[in-house]
Amino acid sequence: MTHPPKPELHPATIAAQAAGAIDTETGGVVPAIHMATTFVRDADYAPMNSENIYLRSHNENTRIAERLLSALEGAAETLLFPSGMAAVAAVFRSIPNGASVLVQRQIYWGTTAWIRDFCARRHITLQEVEASDPEPLAAACASLRPALVWVETPSNPWLRITEIAAAADIAHGVGAKLVVDGTAATPVLSQPLAHGADIVMHSATKGINGHSDVLAGSLSVADAGSEMWEMIRTDRNMAGAVLAPMEAWLLTRGMRTLPLRIREMSRSAMTLAQYLSDHPQVETVMYPGLSAHPGHDVAARQMTGGFGCLLSFVVRDGSTAALRAAGRLQLFHRATSLGGVESLVEHRFTIEPHTGIPEGLLRLSVGIEDVEDLKMDLAQALGQ
Repeated sequence: MTHPPKPELHPATIAAQAAGAIDTETGGVVPAIHMATTFVRDADYAPMNSENIYLRSHNENTRIAERLLSALEGAAETLLFPSGMAAVAAVFRSIPNGASVLVQRQIYWGTTAWIRDFCARRHITLQEVEASDPEPLAAACASLRPALVWVETPSNPWLRITEIAAAADIAHGVGAKLVVDGTAATPVLSQPLAHGADIVMHSATKGINGHSDVLAGSLSVADAGSEMWEMIRTDRNMAGAVLAPMEAWLLTRGMRTLPLRIREMSRSAMTLAQYLSDHPQVETVMYPGLSAHPGHDVAARQMTGGFGCLLSFVVRDGSTAALRAAGRLQLFHRATSLGGVESLVEHRFTIEPHTGIPEGLLRLSVGIEDVEDLKMDLAQALGQ
């Protein structure tokens, strides 16, 4: 019997079907968990399964999650790592000593801190630039001629938007690779590879997993045959920076509801951003869905289906007022992370006091609770 070709599927269908993964041995609609760390050979010492020798990168649960992420990203290949920072490190370890890199200013502080330290140890010239403005980005690329340009959009916690297509043209014009941290958007809202990025990185701990119970990172690539990608793939395998089977299985389970979660979170975040914009105790709101946001037009072009779960706002009267409001919140948990089904609040100045963060800035990760309950919680916390 000849089956008709499958039509191009939407992200929600790809995710719900786990990119077609089932348990082929039992017919179960949920993939099995394969916990083996080593695999047998036959009497002639040939592997019983040519793809499985040892559990660094040889595990079906990891492959299933990687195939699903590749399908959502439109990527040639995806590699999973045991954390987002492990994925960041894998990229930068492919940069030779003495080279130059250009990194967006005021992105996730953990990324910046690690890159600064790594570049100093490896004698790599590092320049930080405001990448959401293409002019300084182009000028820095022209003078530095870096091997790598690293941007984060939307950025954390400033919610700045970098135009990926423009950044790709600028980077490629000087022979650099463009890597985009798309953690805050997830592949549901933005596909950087389609806009010209070479690699997209995610802290999969966040929205991709979505349940605050898995630590993971990912890299997805446009050209799986590039020299840089070959180095990253080899380094991951030899260094053992791999994701364990149980975590990979949980990651796949989380991704099956990713489009639904992100759609609801984005809708609620937009409602709360509009509410906070009119609140007398709020000085400013940073959310790309707002028409007043300086990156709104770019975000509207390169993000589809919403603007994400992450938003920041500055409470009037500084740190004391912001901490008082955070302390009064009852539904927003005071915790560090983003993208989970539960809403979180973070006073960023407490976390990174020497990075130019406004003392009154609160960062919200909006979950899937009823938005009217979240709005009521913010109202009582802010005093109105």
